[in-house]
Amino acid sequence: MLRTDLDPLPRPRIDPEPPGRGFARAVQPITAAAIATGTEGLVAGPVMIDSNGFAMPAYRAVPAGGEHLPIVLVISEIFGVHEHIADVARRFAQHGYLAIAPELFVRQGDAKAPSDIDTLFATIVSKVPDAQVMSDLDASVAWAAAHGGDTARLGVTGFCWGGRQTWLYAAHNPAVRAGVAWYGRLTGATNERQTAHPTERAAALQAPVLGLYGGADTGIPLDTVEAMRLALAAGSEAAKRSEIVVYPEAKHAFFADYRPSYDPAAAADGWQRCLGWLRSHGAA
Repeated sequence: MLRTDLDPLPRPRIDPEPPGRGFARAVQPITAAAIATGTEGLVAGPVMIDSNGFAMPAYRAVPAGGEHLPIVLVISEIFGVHEHIADVARRFAQHGYLAIAPELFVRQGDAKAPSDIDTLFATIVSKVPDAQVMSDLDASVAWAAAHGGDTARLGVTGFCWGGRQTWLYAAHNPAVRAGVAWYGRLTGATNERQTAHPTERAAALQAPVLGLYGGADTGIPLDTVEAMRLALAAGSEAAKRSEIVVYPEAKHAFFADYRPSYDPAAAADGWQRCLGWLRSHGAA
């Protein structure tokens, strides 16, 4: 049974900053371009989700009084659900969504706490199994369904680490109607935690995914983007309906308005494409 914030579920082994409060230490200082979306007309803030008996923190934003709303899962970067991800959830809520951003690293630690990316990846991010992520996202969908969301209009979007998970979740859950993956890694080595990557899951995609990538992204080479295009062309029916857009001059994290890599033009175009993609595939 789904619980409320006050139910006595097992708590994480750490006491992280509440979802959506503050920016991650590893990305300081924050640029002046950071967007701040207000909560007028919304109900927004932390909630707790029962994920197989584990109390998982999340941030949700929803139009006040809304019922039977489309659901969008917002999957964070490696920095967890900090202020930027919460702001993105509020942006979706302003468009009529029940947006839910779960803290998918919380069993391993507080992703907002490490002061450098190498430590964050080594001590927390690399230890998170994909199977755990899929289960926690399933729990997030169930929570949303019990709190005014319509699972017949389920979308998923994610950034960087979350972009990769977006591709994987679109292959995992047949209820997903559409996904939008922002600069998520597409290939790589596998291990006991990461058993397959998006190029290897294209044949299993159950919903079309829009991939948004930067042509100047040094962390995601364009040959891997091309490999994904080929995998989609040879994949499932949903894979064949998927698309990839590359912004030639954009760097990694071009949507992250709080970082120096922010590209306003690419970000604005990507956001409109994201909303349009979800709408045109029944996730709005």
